[in-house]
Amino acid sequence: GRAETARYIFAYSGIEYEDDTIERSVWASLKPTLLFKQLPILKMDEIELNQSTAIARYLARESGLAGKTSIEQAQVDAIVDTINDFMNLFPWTERNEAVKQKMNEDIVTNNIPILLNGLDKLLGDQNWFVGDSVTWADFHWAVCSITLSNLNADLQSYPTLLALKERVEALPQIAAWIERRPNTPL
Repeated sequence: GRAETARYIFAYSGIEYEDDTIERSVWASLKPTLLFKQLPILKMDEIELNQSTAIARYLARESGLAGKTSIEQAQVDAIVDTINDFMNLFPWTERNEAVKQKMNEDIVTNNIPILLNGLDKLLGDQNWFVGDSVTWADFHWAVCSITLSNLNADLQSYPTLLALKERVEALPQIAAWIERRPNTPL
């Protein structure tokens, strides 16, 4: 789900946290109590931070995964924001399954190749998107690539992007998280 990039950052950085996963049966009663009626939320003392990207960006900055320089940080942000622009095209809240499937197919056919081609060129022959070490942009790609794969995007035509996903998932802390993470419907 939308909090998975933050979970990767927590895992990689060794930051302990409480993951309060919400069951569908509880969501209807919880939603009205939330400021923006959305999850995820990061609670820290008296502060509640909403928006999954803001949460991940904050955690990345705090844990040294945002890029080593100002320009690297801007590059990382651009990659994450670009991925999000494309992921937000999907009709996540569409209730009519036939309409949703048609829209998903159109997006996967007409829009996602633009994202994949751009990311592939950006990565080139580097190990990581930005600089010489992993950043949260690499984590975000790994997480979103799973969703894209589940939506039948042609990732097999992009072996360097698949290899990046595999490099991220092979990091010991990430591999350990993947092994122990719960299966959840959201």
